[in-house]
Amino acid sequence: MSILRPVVDLMAQILPPNTELVLHDLTHPDTSVIAIANGQVSGRTVGSPILSGPKDDQAFAVAFATTTEASDEGHAMVGVYPTVSPAGTPLKSATVIFRSKSGVPLAALCANVDLQMLKLVHAWIGRAIDGPSNVTVNGGAHTETADMDTLMAEIIESAVQNLGKPVLLMTKDEKSKAVEEMLRRGLFIVKGSVPRAAKALGLSRYTVYNYLEEIRQREKQAPPKRKSSTTVTNRASVLGQATARKRGSVAD
Repeated sequence: MSILRPVVDLMAQILPPNTELVLHDLTHPDTSVIAIANGQVSGRTVGSPILSGPKDDQAFAVAFATTTEASDEGHAMVGVYPTVSPAGTPLKSATVIFRSKSGVPLAALCANVDLQMLKLVHAWIGRAIDGPSNVTVNGGAHTETADMDTLMAEIIESAVQNLGKPVLLMTKDEKSKAVEEMLRRGLFIVKGSVPRAAKALGLSRYTVYNYLEEIRQREKQAPPKRKSSTTVTNRASVLGQATARKRGSVAD
């Protein structure tokens, strides 16, 4: 952290205002943000929780790849991928996950570029060339960072409601899909998330662990993607019950 923090301070001096750079301490998800430049992009400050970041962040799955596979890969770069700010603004994001020698994720350095101004410029140029159009761009001020409980509740509620039916009528596969959506949005990085997800789905926490293990096995069996020098595409999860407890996961 002492090495990476000055990098953020340095970049704050030269980055354009639409580019956010944030350093996370993954061992403290409740207050993960320890350094940030241009926090107005996502509305975050030092001390904000990890779940207050952009939606659809693809780095979560890589951060929690299995210890064995992670240690073989070393530090992982995930990018570039689209995300959305809490205010609904489209972003372009990239992340580097830093791990210990044993492969445990410790820190993440994330860059998020606000595309709002670029879209406005694009719309203005189009209007200047082609005349008036009906193009609109979402705006609005960033809301204050919600607390962790609120963020967790929103992720769980969204994953359940996306299936379009009451929990009592859901099949096992549908509940597994809800768990996978929660995983994709980073819920299981937070301590106490498994019991909350289990309660919302009418399951035991052991059943949630089993679903997560099934997801991990499916991803391991999927055909491997070709790797480049700048992108690591390993998305295997480590949140199976036995593996999570062996590593001392914060999701217990």
